[in-house]
Amino acid sequence: MISDVDKTTSLHLNNEVQFLCFTLDNESNSQLYAMNVFKIREIIYYNGEFTETAGENDGIMLGFLTVRGESIPLVDMKRWLHYSSQDTQRDLRPYSIEGKKSLVVICNFSNHTIGLKILGVKRIIQKNWSEVSVGSEYGFDSDSKVTATTKYDDGSVIQILDVEKMILDAFPMLEDFSGLELQPIETIRSNKIILLVEDSKSAAKSLQKIIEKLDLKYFTFPNGRILLDYLKSDNNIEHIGAIITDLEMPEVSGFEVLKQVKENPQTKHIPVIINSSMSSDSNKQMAKVLDADGFITKSNALEIEELLKQYLTEY
Repeated sequence: MISDVDKTTSLHLNNEVQFLCFTLDNESNSQLYAMNVFKIREIIYYNGEFTETAGENDGIMLGFLTVRGESIPLVDMKRWLHYSSQDTQRDLRPYSIEGKKSLVVICNFSNHTIGLKILGVKRIIQKNWSEVSVGSEYGFDSDSKVTATTKYDDGSVIQILDVEKMILDAFPMLEDFSGLELQPIETIRSNKIILLVEDSKSAAKSLQKIIEKLDLKYFTFPNGRILLDYLKSDNNIEHIGAIITDLEMPEVSGFEVLKQVKENPQTKHIPVIINSSMSSDSNKQMAKVLDADGFITKSNALEIEELLKQYLTEY
């Protein structure tokens, strides 16, 4: 079910998505959470031992589990929801997921493999992106771990978690490493504006750092709908140098952005670069079929520099 890559790619073409709905506590009316199915490699019950992290075992990370010889970091999702970057020394053990077995979602995204400990799986739901609301519309603050929401069958709210933010919270050293990766890239001489489309605040921040390092102007949009509305209302299309868009976004997906930009005679000349953690061969092929001008692994600075140098003729 989860490995059906071609089916998931076709969902993107119809501006649809599948979410795994899961719970983190035993309450009968417990909050439902969700993440994109396409980021999931497998779901397992893990009965084996895991290697605890060095030092106090009171943070987000529980340690490392071994799956078919592969060592994978394990994060307690309930602990993460109670984590605050303003109080990194807080003891999160009282918020641990309690269960007889460890139910673990193994995920692959942004060149990382990670295990997420949850309590229970509800089911997989299919939604049109128009049925998914941007988190900020529900008043979530800037440090929120919820990137968007949608509704379950009974009308209850499902909170879609920002897994990119979870990665940086669990492994803060990765944000520092991104600074080292920026060192080789050089300024691009251009007055063109780069349009960035990304619903994850942490991922958008990474993109912005790269574009600033390239010394380019940019505007950031939290979803594809707002980007498309901007293109329709803007009278300065000629000043746009490129669009860099995520694939999975509330309201309008990245593939839908690509389709509409390339089908519009006024905007089809604008280079559209897909920036996604879901870099499967099928997604890359579909992007090519839809005339994407590039497909890069999530916020890879060198790949972004190479493509923008290619399309910004004033460098």
